[in-house]
Amino acid sequence: MTEAGERLKSFGDLELALPVCEKGIGSLIGKVDSPDLIAGVRLQPLSVFPDDRGYFLEVQRIGHGLAAHFPPETSQVSAALNYPGTVKAFHFHMHQTDCWTPVKGLMQVALVDLRIGSPTFGRKNTMYVGPLRPWQLLIPPGVGHGYKVVGKEDSLLVYMTDCFYNPQDEGRIPYNQPSINYDWETQWK
Repeated sequence: MTEAGERLKSFGDLELALPVCEKGIGSLIGKVDSPDLIAGVRLQPLSVFPDDRGYFLEVQRIGHGLAAHFPPETSQVSAALNYPGTVKAFHFHMHQTDCWTPVKGLMQVALVDLRIGSPTFGRKNTMYVGPLRPWQLLIPPGVGHGYKVVGKEDSLLVYMTDCFYNPQDEGRIPYNQPSINYDWETQWK
C-alpha cells in the first residue's frame, strides 16, 4: 500500500492526499481492459476513418460511450492545442469527470490516484494515445492527470466535462512533485 503524504482537499466522502511513490511512470497501459488501470478510469478505442484527404474521427455522441452519463445541460466540450515537448501536469477535480479524446499528435498521459481509501490510491498509470492509438479516456474526480506531447508535431486534445468549468473545483500539483515522483524523461531502452 502506498503511503499518504500531504492532504490536498476533501469534500464529502472524497478525501485527497499526495501519495509517496517510487520514481517511474507506474503501470504502462497497453490494453483498454488492463487490470492495472486506476479504479474508475475507463478507456475505449475509437474508430478512425482515413482516406486520401485525411481522416474522420467521431469524438462524442450525447448519451453514448464513456460520457453517456454526462448531463447535456451542464456538459462542456473544449480543446487544447499543445506544442511539442509541452508538459501539462498535474491537476485534479473534486467533482468534475473528464472524457479526453486526443485527436492529433502523440500524448504521454500520466494519471495518479489521489483518493484516500481508493483500492488503487497512489497507483500511477501511463498511456501513449493519439491517432496511432485512438483511445478515449474517462478520468474520474480525485485522479490527478496530465500529459506530455511526444514527438515533433503539435497535439490537439478535445475533451468533454460533465460540468461547466469551475476554478474552485480544480487543484494543481507541480509536474515534478517529489512525492508523486513521475519520470517525464524519455525512457531510453
